[in-house]
Order: sequence, then structure tokens, then C-alpha cells
Amino acid sequence: MDYFYLLLGFIILLICGDLLVKSGVALSSHFRISTLVTGVIIVSFGTSAPELVVSIGAALKDHPDIAVGNVIGSNISNIAMVLGLTAILIRIPVSKISVRFDWPFMMFASILFYIFIINGRLSFFEGFLFLTLLLIFIIWSLRKSRMELSRIQHVFAKARYSLFTAIILLIFSSAGLYLGATLLVEGAESIALRFGVSERVISVTIIAFGTSVPELATSVMAALKKQLDISIGNIIGSNIFNIFGILGVTSMIKTIPVSLEMKFDVCWMLAVSMLLLIFMLPYGRAVLNPWKGAVLLLTYISYIFIVFHY
Repeated sequence: MDYFYLLLGFIILLICGDLLVKSGVALSSHFRISTLVTGVIIVSFGTSAPELVVSIGAALKDHPDIAVGNVIGSNISNIAMVLGLTAILIRIPVSKISVRFDWPFMMFASILFYIFIINGRLSFFEGFLFLTLLLIFIIWSLRKSRMELSRIQHVFAKARYSLFTAIILLIFSSAGLYLGATLLVEGAESIALRFGVSERVISVTIIAFGTSVPELATSVMAALKKQLDISIGNIIGSNIFNIFGILGVTSMIKTIPVSLEMKFDVCWMLAVSMLLLIFMLPYGRAVLNPWKGAVLLLTYISYIFIVFHY
């Protein structure tokens, strides 16, 4: 039953995360919120909602390694697995803004996170600072996007559902995310205990992969449909939200102890981020091509192997 709960939790998180995005887009149309704001805030929150619910649920149930490891593992998989697989399928152009602003901000978030966990915990104050920095990032991103699209007429998203239906879907998907996260955490905990594998290992591998499914599905489907507007900035933005948003909210709710072993995973997260920067150069002309994607994917596989065997 543990494997069933784990699989069922993954499926529920995927379905409800998708419904949350769709209901949010519909609500934005009814309330005349621009597609720009919808994309930056609602869609980004929707794809990261599984990580948020899992981390909060794990922290409240005294599983700190799952709460933190889920975020670290997701950030590693977003870059090494999601971008790796997508780049193998299609060449991804690197925008100048990703090199000039998005990546440095992500690296700043990652380094600050490492500094904060040196004392072995994330506290309320540190979570508050994370959320403040996330707000700054969102405001800057909105201003940046408005400047880039200043010559384009303001467009509003077309409502897919009625207002009543959108509200019902929003409530249903939110409840489903909680249920899926509960099943996922309980299943992972039982499997870890049964095989003598630590919750840290389960969280940075299996759970992180499961909560990264929305980003993976979106990127791969876009590549298969030859949609060339796939942006590295979207993945980088998701990683920033994972650290500042998810860990910010979670540590404000409850102080999170961070194990010494988890610092090893943070170092991998920093290393993968540096590898991404190398692949985004030379400035202004780089693309993520199949061979770079293969290197990223092999890096992810190597990380998983090391985590399980050492």
C-alpha cells in the first residue's frame, strides 16, 4: 500500500496542480487581471504548489528532511533533469535577461540559503527575509516584463470556465493538493523506514522528482509541439520561488532543523547552478543544445546514484 499511496499522491498532485493553474487563469479573466500577471504569479504558483504543500505538511508532521530536501531536490531536478531533457528534444535559446538578472538572483538565493543553514536550522526571521526578497523579485519581474511588452497591447486571458466553476475548481484543487501531499509524505516515510533509507534520500530523489512533474510535463510538451518560446528564466524563477517562497513560508510556520547531510545536497544544487551558467555563455548568443542537455541529464543521474549509494 505504501507504493500505492506514493503513486496516488504523485497523480493527485499533478492533476490538482494543473487544475489550480486553469482555475487561476479563468479567475484572472473574470476579474480583468492581465495575462502578464497571470503568467508570473498564478501559473508560477500553480506549478510550485506541490512543493509548497509537501514541505509545509512535512514540517508540521515533524519530517524536516522531507520539508527541506523536497526543495533542494526539486531545484536540482529542475535544472539538470527538466532543462536537460527539454534541451535534448529542442534547442533552447538563452535570453540576455536570464544571464544578467535571473541567474544571479537564483544564485544569491541559493548561497543565502546555504549561509542560513550553517547553524543547522531555518528560523522565523530567516523565513520572513526570504519572503521579503521573493516580493522584491516578483515586483522587479513584473516591471521588467511590462517594459519588454510596453509596445504590445494589453491582453486579457480568455475565460475557460464560468466564475462559479472556477471558484469550485480552485477549492477542489487546493484540497486535492493537501490530500496528495499527505499521501506522498506518508508513503515516502513508510518506504524509507522499510528499506532503511533515510527520509533525506527519499525527499531529494523520489519526492523531488514527483513535485517537479508539472515543470517537466510543461517543458517536454512544449518542446514536442515545437514551441520555441521555452524560457530558461521560467525554470530559474521556479527555483527562486522554491527557496524564497516555500522555505520562507514553511520556516515562518515552524522552525526547521536542517541535518548535516543536507548541506551536501545544497552543494550539488550550487554546482548544478554553476554548470547552467557555463552553458548559458557566451553572453547573448548561447543556446542549450542536445549535447548540453545530455551533460545536464547525466549530471542528474550521477547525483541520484551518489545519493543512493554513499
